[in-house]
Amino acid sequence: MVIAILGTRGIPNHYGGFEQCAEYLALGLVKKGFEVVVYNSHNHPYQESEWNGVKIVHCYDPENKLGTAGQFIYDLNCILNLKKHNFDIVLQLGYTSSSVWGFLLPKNTIVTTNMDGLEWKRTKYSAKVRNFLLWAEKLGVKYSDHLIADSIGIQDYLREKYNKASDFIPYGADPFLNPDESVLQEYNIEKYNYDLLIARLEPENSIEIILDGVASANQNRPFLVIGKHETHYGEYLKNKFKNVTQIRFIGGIYNIDKLNNVRYYANVYFHGHTVGGTNPSLLEAMASNSLICANDNPFNRYILGADALYFNEAGQVADVLTKAYKSSESHQLMLKNNMTKIEKVYTWDIIVEQYIEHFKRISKTKSTR
Repeated sequence: MVIAILGTRGIPNHYGGFEQCAEYLALGLVKKGFEVVVYNSHNHPYQESEWNGVKIVHCYDPENKLGTAGQFIYDLNCILNLKKHNFDIVLQLGYTSSSVWGFLLPKNTIVTTNMDGLEWKRTKYSAKVRNFLLWAEKLGVKYSDHLIADSIGIQDYLREKYNKASDFIPYGADPFLNPDESVLQEYNIEKYNYDLLIARLEPENSIEIILDGVASANQNRPFLVIGKHETHYGEYLKNKFKNVTQIRFIGGIYNIDKLNNVRYYANVYFHGHTVGGTNPSLLEAMASNSLICANDNPFNRYILGADALYFNEAGQVADVLTKAYKSSESHQLMLKNNMTKIEKVYTWDIIVEQYIEHFKRISKTKSTR
């Protein structure tokens, strides 16, 4: 069976959650004997035509010249390239900029789409953009033969809004079992004596609320902000908190081993995501033995349950920073329970098997577009 994966900037991951999903899933499928093709931006740092047994197709991507509009052209080029091949199944990771070209998807190929989160609810977008994203979501459903939901909440939403069934397949993470304290030297931090957040610096990820809490807590521990900050919102945050000396804007860390070590040795890991399903960085924090303080919403509650601290406002963040210590007995139980969830539900081996079962089931159907 030949599987094509599109909808990301490419692998190996140099960007975010969907790219990481594509990377781990492609590697897992190849190990199981599948032939896998991943579509990469022509701007991707990796320029070879194969990576660890995964075939790579580079398509022209003008996003660096045109901004967001370039994503639509990139997705169009990927879809047009699909027509040159005879794939058994096309897996789309997301729909935002590809759904407008859905009518061009090859009719003889089964298309299954991971619908991601509720993109049209993201507060960073204007009303006009949010209306477009809702329209794109409808097109994503229309032009897909099958749907994948990465959380039960998204699965319920697709059923209630579109009367469409979907297969629930979350993201994955593997237990981080070999910590190396020496990694901390690069960031001038000491184990259990710093706190952090890891996220795209966007309003819906509660960055400002968390940092307001850091500022008011007046703790001496460093607070690391890990994520690309050379953006308009990033500049706003850096300017607002320039006098809060414990806040350090580190930038993105894309070396997974370094990132896991930084998570592992943190005192508290703040997860501020408010939109989406099973967020990859949350699972990775659980797998890295992090004490998690999460935004209090149904998506995070579904995964973490009672095994996390929660916040909705800056005062609660400050309270956690002044009172929560990873070494306490009650918090150690949270860590143990979260690791058990990773091992029994969210490891990549399990997730890959779920995708394989999905592919086997839908391969027996015909395209209905």
